[in-house]
Amino acid sequence: MSSEQTSENMQKLIKFDRLKFSASEDNMMLKQIEATHEPDGREFDVKPLLHLVEQIFTCATPKSDVTFDSLDLKTNDVEALEDKTHQAGFISTLEALAYTIDRISCEIRCKCSGGEEAHQRAISVLNMVSSHPWDAKLVLTLSAFAVNYGEFWLVFQSYNSNDLAKSMAILKQVPEILGRSSMLKPQFNSIKDLIKAMLDVANCIVKFRELPSQYITTDESAFSTALANIPIAVYWTIRCVVACASQIARLKGLQGDEHPLSTSEAWEISALVHKVSNIHNHLRDKLDACHKHIDDKRRMEAYQMLLELFKTSHSDNMKVLKALIYARDNQNPLFHGATHRRVDIDVFKDTHVLLLISNLDISHDELEVLEDIYRESLKKRPGIQYEIVWLPIIDQSDPWMESSQKLFENHRARMPWYTRHDPLRSPSPEDGAVITFIKKEWHYGRKPILVVLGPRGQVVCQNALHMMWIWKDEAFPFTTSREEDLWKEATWKLDFLVDGIDPRISEWIAAGKIICLYGGDDIEWIQRFTTIAKKVAESAGISLEMVYVGKSNPKELVYTNIKTIIEDKLSHHLKGLTSIWYFWVRIESMLYSKMRLGQTVEKDPTMQEILKMLSFDNSHEGWALLSKGSEEITKAKGDSFLTCLRQYNQWEVHVQKKGFLQALKDHLLQIHPPHHCNQFELLVAAGMIPETLVCSECGRKMEKFFVYRCCDV
Repeated sequence: MSSEQTSENMQKLIKFDRLKFSASEDNMMLKQIEATHEPDGREFDVKPLLHLVEQIFTCATPKSDVTFDSLDLKTNDVEALEDKTHQAGFISTLEALAYTIDRISCEIRCKCSGGEEAHQRAISVLNMVSSHPWDAKLVLTLSAFAVNYGEFWLVFQSYNSNDLAKSMAILKQVPEILGRSSMLKPQFNSIKDLIKAMLDVANCIVKFRELPSQYITTDESAFSTALANIPIAVYWTIRCVVACASQIARLKGLQGDEHPLSTSEAWEISALVHKVSNIHNHLRDKLDACHKHIDDKRRMEAYQMLLELFKTSHSDNMKVLKALIYARDNQNPLFHGATHRRVDIDVFKDTHVLLLISNLDISHDELEVLEDIYRESLKKRPGIQYEIVWLPIIDQSDPWMESSQKLFENHRARMPWYTRHDPLRSPSPEDGAVITFIKKEWHYGRKPILVVLGPRGQVVCQNALHMMWIWKDEAFPFTTSREEDLWKEATWKLDFLVDGIDPRISEWIAAGKIICLYGGDDIEWIQRFTTIAKKVAESAGISLEMVYVGKSNPKELVYTNIKTIIEDKLSHHLKGLTSIWYFWVRIESMLYSKMRLGQTVEKDPTMQEILKMLSFDNSHEGWALLSKGSEEITKAKGDSFLTCLRQYNQWEVHVQKKGFLQALKDHLLQIHPPHHCNQFELLVAAGMIPETLVCSECGRKMEKFFVYRCCDV
């Protein structure tokens, strides 16, 4: 290599080194760039023009081995393009801009080089568009380059099919380019990378202009920082245009074995792509921050609107339901499970609406029981007085995946009532406001709630799920006064405790049989208890029906116990794990209902009985209760009951005089252990945890502990 060539290469490398584009150089150039900016106040919508430019870049794909298959640009079909660009307003705008675009096109068509000359050409282009806003400067420059670029590839693509194009191609040396397509592929790829980087920045800058001024101002740091950086971003994107034009010019001027792209030029292009890509990433981060700020503002605005909406009286429930179920304009926001059709929200007009609010983890047990209650209500009351609509909530902490969509659709398909046609999701400001309102005002955690809205949209009950589990549709219209009346009618007897969960028990109650319910997960205790209970019943000459009711969290162990009970014919059992779940959730719901009404253990005997049942369930031993017909219930923990039955010979003399249950109860009181330990768990998500509770047996204040439990435990 000659010394002259070495010197030339060194000069190119020096130029490239100056193109590392430090922030300090940008700051120095900023004054020169801003000096070209003399807006005259005239503006136009740049988006249709930018769409047209994107379409040109997308369609200008070579028909040879050289392809832009990996060019990730926005592609619009012809009809969409016509909608955006062939309107009268856009055509007139384009006519007014044609001269400017042509001038820029002529400027950048000249063969360009890197370094200071590229800088001067970029400044020259900026001077040509000095009267326009920054986004328009960039889109006009891209439009001018798209004219040159499109003309070049149009001839390239039509070479073999059009005589005029063939003649033009010969003048433009297209056959020479076609013959060296494999060698030119790196150059085409460089142009592709530059175009993508330019369009990314252009689209980002245009989006800043679209931000709604009522929600964001320059007081927001992300917005003000972006605005300050846009001039330098426009400058460097125009530098990319100059570099692309230079590459196109080189393609036309290639001779013989001349290499299309020198090493220093390749490095310069790579540096430009890196520079503009970094600019785009920076602007995109600021744009994301602006969108978050706007979404937060819109979410808070929508939340305040909901607050005011529920403070206001309405003639019907339409405004409230539209705001909750679908804040955006949608004619059929509901999916009807019974007909599998989309319907309008006016199906709820002037009726009570029960909002079933949950995430996608709503349990099979909850759905099955609620479905049974709903279908039973339809049979009993064909003109049902309320409607249920499921509002599924997807929180920010819950990732939305394809499996989430399938789970949602599976739940929706099985529900006989109405469903919001898609879940409420936090990323949407409108949906986010509804989710925030539901959490703050209705105390929704992650457990389902059932909010009752009256015919005028007023909140009748923030969570009627407890009433629904206890009394089913007898609790309608789910008001506090109705809840109080139902408790006045209720007595702590076996028929209220079971309430038709197992029809056999209802039949035995009517027949006056002695019925024993027992539970726990200790199979050894179960075997001992059922064996001795049968022997005592036989000795006493009574008909005893025993039913296993498991535990409130009926998982694998309870299922295994039921299998053993069936195989060894130990007793009856509640049919299915759902029935066992429902038995216990009713008792838990009774406690929440009592607490909601302000009842206390000291003054409410029924509440004492509820707490005893819950303490049985939370213990690690078995338990049992006996009752006959509508008589009072006799109950005790497992060890006490076993001891009492084993000592049957000590109290059997009292059976004939007192009756079996009374004699049993008296002996249980005699052997009651002086020390006891009761415990039970309350779900914090229910939102009704009392500050203090007293023991249902001794009346002393109970200690409070925190328990973290997985639902699979």
